[in-house]
Amino acid sequence: MKKILLTLIAALGFVAGAHASEGGLAWDKAPNKTNDMASLQNGAKLFVNYCLNCHSAAFMRYNRLQDIGITEKQIKDNLLFTTDKVGETMQANINPRQAKDWFGTVPPDLTLVARSRAGHGGTGPDYLYTYLRTFYRDESKATGWDNLAFPSVAMPNVLWELQGERRPVYKEIEEHGHKVRVVSGFQQVTPGTMTPSQFDQAVGDLVNYMQWMAEPAQNTRIRVGVWVLLFLSLALVFVWRLNAAYWKDVK
Repeated sequence: MKKILLTLIAALGFVAGAHASEGGLAWDKAPNKTNDMASLQNGAKLFVNYCLNCHSAAFMRYNRLQDIGITEKQIKDNLLFTTDKVGETMQANINPRQAKDWFGTVPPDLTLVARSRAGHGGTGPDYLYTYLRTFYRDESKATGWDNLAFPSVAMPNVLWELQGERRPVYKEIEEHGHKVRVVSGFQQVTPGTMTPSQFDQAVGDLVNYMQWMAEPAQNTRIRVGVWVLLFLSLALVFVWRLNAAYWKDVK
């Protein structure tokens, strides 16, 4: 299951087929399915196969994947590299010096990227979801790929086999009194191993896992928070009635 592919350097992302406007390019809304175990498990598999070769997730241990329903045996058989142990953190298998020579920068740690990349366009997951779907072929770049969100990005499209090759379709619009050329969509050059809808779902699963990885206790925190608010609301009623009974005879 191990595919040794190039790096997944996360950067600003925008929607495939998005249009330019004064407010900038729009971000797609990422599917929020952090309670969907099947989605999280598929996302974990994609993360290990396509991201972990160059990026680390140094604040996440492999055995924490048991929280999303992956057994220790499945982790050892399918998600661990030969020398890794199930209790170790997710470290990249690339030499940082070599990575800097190849890409011009050391691939960043991705453990918290889903929380750190929020912006005016949406949440961190929205950023990741749109970024991973806006690569296109550009032979003038060192990697042979470019991205709508991050021109001359240092990373190639590591998911190109799944998505296939695409080239941008341009159109001219008038902005601030000047005509500018913007990408209005993509033309599929060669098909990938997935259909567009399957690819979007796979990216959604990957982003879903990265969102869970950034805060594994998120769902528990929300669930406990709801119960705490319900308890406080109920306690408020009792306190209010007790207060009224205590002061009713005070003139």
